[in-house]
Amino acid sequence: MHGDQLVIEAHHVKAAEGILALLGPALSQGDRKQVLTIAGESGSGKSETAAALRDCLADQGIEAVIFQQDDYFVHPPHSNDRARRQDIDWVGPGEVRLALLDQHLAAFKRGEAEIDKPLVIYAEDRIDSETLKLESARIAIAEGTYTSLLEQADWRVFIDRTLEQTRAHREKRRRHDSELDPFIDRVLAIEHEIIRQHRDRADLIVHADYSVSCVEDGA
Repeated sequence: MHGDQLVIEAHHVKAAEGILALLGPALSQGDRKQVLTIAGESGSGKSETAAALRDCLADQGIEAVIFQQDDYFVHPPHSNDRARRQDIDWVGPGEVRLALLDQHLAAFKRGEAEIDKPLVIYAEDRIDSETLKLESARIAIAEGTYTSLLEQADWRVFIDRTLEQTRAHREKRRRHDSELDPFIDRVLAIEHEIIRQHRDRADLIVHADYSVSCVEDGA
């Protein structure tokens, strides 16, 4: 998403290093292109963790490309906010063109050199397009609230946070004043009930202290 400002902090790097410590051997095997998703609630640090993981992979000579779910919303951000206020039932996975994102991830896996994908221009509340180069990347990282639902995922990471924890992060990043109004708190409570069910799909959990564990280890 154009205009999104990321601040990668030490805890994001810690989470990325934890993910890589557990998945590194699998991600570095052969030339097969793989897809990893990073999901969780708004304000959980998905974008920052994805960027930190891309950098950690680069340090090991593995190129990764990031797909942001924010670019795949049906409506641009301010228009989507209006749609939610007109009909609260609009909140949920139906807000996002997950099928299109899955198609683009499938193209990545097939080895296509590039794709044309949506690009949200946040400040202008519109959706443009961009050409994303894929040829040299071995890993695609898809990050966003509902990315655990993507069929093309080989590995699913879930960032486990409470509503209180994610609100504190949103206050810090403050994309827009509307992000902190009571209606948005209502939206996030609905999202919380939806997204927490996706935890069961995860291969890895990022905990509140940014440690990472495999689900099979009793996470």
